[in-house]
Amino acid sequence: MVSKAITYGIIGVVAVGGIGFGVSYVAGNKTEKVVTVGIVGTADNDLWKIAADTAKEKYNITLKTKQFTDYNQPNIALKNGSIDLNAYQNQVFLTNWNKANGHALKLIGRTVFTPLRFYDKNASKVSEVKDGQTIAVPNDATNEGRALQLLQSAGLIKIKAGVDLPTLKDIVENKKHLVIKEVAADQTPAAYKSAGAAVINTNFAKDAKIDLQSAIYVEPVTSTSNKWYIQFAATNKNVNKKLYKEVVKSFQTAKAEKWLEKTWGDAEQPAWTLK
Repeated sequence: MVSKAITYGIIGVVAVGGIGFGVSYVAGNKTEKVVTVGIVGTADNDLWKIAADTAKEKYNITLKTKQFTDYNQPNIALKNGSIDLNAYQNQVFLTNWNKANGHALKLIGRTVFTPLRFYDKNASKVSEVKDGQTIAVPNDATNEGRALQLLQSAGLIKIKAGVDLPTLKDIVENKKHLVIKEVAADQTPAAYKSAGAAVINTNFAKDAKIDLQSAIYVEPVTSTSNKWYIQFAATNKNVNKKLYKEVVKSFQTAKAEKWLEKTWGDAEQPAWTLK
């Protein structure tokens, strides 16, 4: 889910005179608006700097980010109010999270689309994957299901028909006797080094300095890929807040689009431009 949650790196949290997040305060004669976004991963620092510069120049918003290392904490932090927005998850991930957490959050704008990639140290193409090979996949419901669907599209396994988010129990055919190992999404790069093969979310692959072009199979883009677009999320009460809409606009710029194309090519695409 994702994806995949979106400046990467801890820039810090601002509080002035006990004032919390997403508010304005007066510094001298100038009103400053501060918004903190929760993200996962560190590879896109420059992309978030572009967004922060735009937010400051166009809307007088001080855009800060807080880094998380897993896919569970950013939504908890958003729900409890310790951050204003987060940007790391897709629609499927949030739908499942909301079911277990009182439908507290909503998506408010696209960021990027990052196809999952399958890496195997011992193969240069899918047909060379060895019998009995161990393959690490993310263990959260959304990314595991997406990873298994990738392995199915690669022709390595078959999944029970009609299952939207498959688990290991939904595998009905595994001719190569693959051993699929569930690990936390942020641990898939480490598992790849030990197991030799893994399906890895792009942000974690980049953070681990894995060559994205070394993947032997990439998740295909289809008419339903929009459910995997990474998006900003807000609490229900803040869905229509002008300040947060301005943050989204600060991210969705031509300058950011050009940076993504130059830096990552098709590995990380501007989701707000995709049809």
